[in-house]
Amino acid sequence: MELSELTAYAAREFHISEERRWTGIPGFSVLADSGRWLALLMSQWDPASGTEIQRCDIRCGQEALRRAGRPYLSRPFRMKGSGWIGVTFDERTEPDVVFHLFACAVDSIRASGCTIVLETPPAASQVIYPDAPRPDVGGDFHADIPAIPERIRGMMPLYEHKDSSFTQKCRNFYIQGKFMEDYEDDSPWAGTIHRYFPAYHDLSIPQLRGYFTWRTHARKGDYQAAPATFAYIYLYELLNGIGASSPEDSLTKMKEFGTGFIDAGKGDAAMLRNLQRWMLEYAVIKGLPPETAREYAPAAIIRNDDALAVLREPGNRTDDEVFAAIRCFAGKDPARSPAVTKDEARGKRLFASAWRMASQQSTDTFTRCFGSRKAFPWHPLGNAIYWESGKHPDTDYALDCCRTYSCRHGRWQETRYDELGFHPAAFDAFIHEADRVLRRALKTGHYLKSIPGYEQAAACAEAALKAERQAEIEAARPQITIDISHLARIRQDASATRDSLLTEEEMDDAQEATEDGPQGNDAIGIPYQDILMALLDGRPVRQQLRERRLMPSLVADAINEALSEEIGDNVIECDGDDIIVIEDYRDDILRIIGGKGDE
Repeated sequence: MELSELTAYAAREFHISEERRWTGIPGFSVLADSGRWLALLMSQWDPASGTEIQRCDIRCGQEALRRAGRPYLSRPFRMKGSGWIGVTFDERTEPDVVFHLFACAVDSIRASGCTIVLETPPAASQVIYPDAPRPDVGGDFHADIPAIPERIRGMMPLYEHKDSSFTQKCRNFYIQGKFMEDYEDDSPWAGTIHRYFPAYHDLSIPQLRGYFTWRTHARKGDYQAAPATFAYIYLYELLNGIGASSPEDSLTKMKEFGTGFIDAGKGDAAMLRNLQRWMLEYAVIKGLPPETAREYAPAAIIRNDDALAVLREPGNRTDDEVFAAIRCFAGKDPARSPAVTKDEARGKRLFASAWRMASQQSTDTFTRCFGSRKAFPWHPLGNAIYWESGKHPDTDYALDCCRTYSCRHGRWQETRYDELGFHPAAFDAFIHEADRVLRRALKTGHYLKSIPGYEQAAACAEAALKAERQAEIEAARPQITIDISHLARIRQDASATRDSLLTEEEMDDAQEATEDGPQGNDAIGIPYQDILMALLDGRPVRQQLRERRLMPSLVADAINEALSEEIGDNVIECDGDDIIVIEDYRDDILRIIGGKGDE
């Protein structure tokens, strides 16, 4: 991680810009809010290593050192006091952790306000008026005190001032939110308010009543325009199960809010990004079915994971699926290639076939382009007010075959293909070389120059073309279909024809042979036994068949069928007008018809 990522986060999420206050001292700058420093940024060149050393001090309290326990966190480098910690920026530094620490610093600054004690019976209560001026002591103070509904008065003592940690803030929010879960009000508020990580404790009495009035309408599907602070408190409630009967109900209500409030133009793009992120993370930590989590996940995550799954194992995917996955990551859209525009179906098929060829040759093709899955620290709902009473139980959760989550001892990890591990140049070069070969082969014009070092891609495209040509040759061959069910009828007809052509003398000979011949040969058929014996003796039978008007193929079929039960295979073959004994079965045939095999 680099310092520039922190400054970009501060500008994007909190509208805080980097300030370079010391023109004579390069490499030092600050992130400040209302004049109060949140972070001191330091960037210095190290001549010994020839690299730039980046560090910063963040005003988030040294308790974070114990809670986070990361090797890149330390005591502050320049600032003094227990309110600061130091961060070293290198390849170990986790953006989510640093962003969370900076958000805590912002929250500690912006959440501060003055405290007014109201002497209302039966006991004193505290009401926080952030950013509000103290009332004039000489004026009629009690005349300006707003009316406090009984439920709100009961909520106030539930706020515990144990410490200023973000965890305590989340716990207070949950306890107060459950207390106010079914509360309704009718006191609209039309002012302006800006809070980051807003909670009930950050609102004045009129603002609280205004929020609960707005929430009363929102729960009925009437999403009126309101400050973003109200919207975020409402979403925090749903994340904590406040106002929902189940995790599924919370997700349904968040989705309805997205449609009725954000899509209706009452929220902004940042709120939409947060909502999409939270819905996915909430579904995972609550252990909802993966198909449910995928329904609420950002479309880009699902699209990329699905495309990676196709490219990793393209063998059982359709041409359209593989081509669509290629388009998902290609720098230049292959759908605009002349190889595709000339014949769309063929072009898609050839691109998909080239990638399959590469995957069959080596799994390194996919790894070279997209790296391997790696585990990263994951902080679900880390940028929301969310409270769990204890450590999350050990969990394993698979969103899909490319993205999984695991929790061990309360610490989450996400295992995924990360874009930082992608090699888009390698993937684009593969597609370029495949496109180059296909354009040449299909004579499309607009030819491309070769990229050295990617001969494998060209070879895969050539193999795809060759496979297509072979398939076309096979398809052009005449197809001969034999219906086996008709063979029995053909044999019966042939027997009838043969019998009608036999002379009376031949019929008598056949009858005598039946009466006097060996009983073990009945299955073969006496009219064919002499033919089979002649074949075994190596004597020609063509003349014999012609004289008896017998078709060689039908005789062969009859003999094979007669001996199939004994031998289980064809024993003779028919080649035009010739019948040939299969030598492997000669001894078996002699044994069956009463002859002798080899001694």
